[in-house]
Amino acid sequence: MARISEEFWFDPMEQGLSLRSVNSSRSAYACIFFSSIFFQHYSWRNTSETDLHKKHIPLRCKLVIKAVLPLFRSLNTLERNVEKCTIYTNFRDCHIVFQLFCRHGVVKTHHLTFQECEPLQAVFAKNLCPNVLKIQQFSDILIHFPNGQDEVTLAVTPVKVCFKTYTEDEMDFPSPMHTEIHLSPEEFEYFQVGVDSEVTFCLKELRGLLAFAEALNTPVSVHFDLPGRPVVFSLEDTLVEAIFVLATLADVENRLSFCGLLFSKLACRGIPFVVPFPKIGPASHGARAQSVQCLPGRPVFCVPKSLSSGLS
Repeated sequence: MARISEEFWFDPMEQGLSLRSVNSSRSAYACIFFSSIFFQHYSWRNTSETDLHKKHIPLRCKLVIKAVLPLFRSLNTLERNVEKCTIYTNFRDCHIVFQLFCRHGVVKTHHLTFQECEPLQAVFAKNLCPNVLKIQQFSDILIHFPNGQDEVTLAVTPVKVCFKTYTEDEMDFPSPMHTEIHLSPEEFEYFQVGVDSEVTFCLKELRGLLAFAEALNTPVSVHFDLPGRPVVFSLEDTLVEAIFVLATLADVENRLSFCGLLFSKLACRGIPFVVPFPKIGPASHGARAQSVQCLPGRPVFCVPKSLSSGLS
């Protein structure tokens, strides 16, 4: 998620914990949901705090990701020394407390200040997309593109899939290397092409999801439509779900321009709001397009070491 933004929302709820992030231009959105059974112990406690209309006030918690990353950066050290990580919230002091229980009885406690801020949520209906791809080793495809490559174009027909270097003018290659990878439908676990399409998206934000999918050994699904409409990358596991929504380039009167996603602040009311791309609505449970009202509480988590892979 650090590839998306410098900040992220820490969003606990009864079903589990969601981490959400939106980049500054609001052209990329990420959400990683950890089910309650992902943790060794998960406690989500409601409080009686309500507003003037006697409605529960949701937890609004935003953290600076650079403050969290150093706690989990050295995975080798964590695996050797840390036996358990406990996370809990302190609402009175606006702190989230990370406790690392290490060998020989050493306990490291970190108090991180959070900002009360209503989370952003991209609401969309990916099931309406005519084109759906699902592949196990997605990172093996995009690894052929250099790290300095900013955008990649995905072109599909009913008989072929092509990933290629994006160039604004096909007759002029500003880069000394132009990469194209062609795949047949048989190479995908699921292949559905309802309309021929060619979408261009930013590769930087996507690399984080690919690393996460590789760590979980989980296939990645791609839902997309026409140029200018968002492309959705997602993965689903028994314990973890992740979804990345990226803007695509729109071809309008032979002029390409980024089509940003529209976001707005989350309303305090948990009203169901499911609409086609791209609209805004209440934060949903995990990566699902349904609304869930978040209530304040004092959640406590005992975190497996794999949680850190969702942040980096």
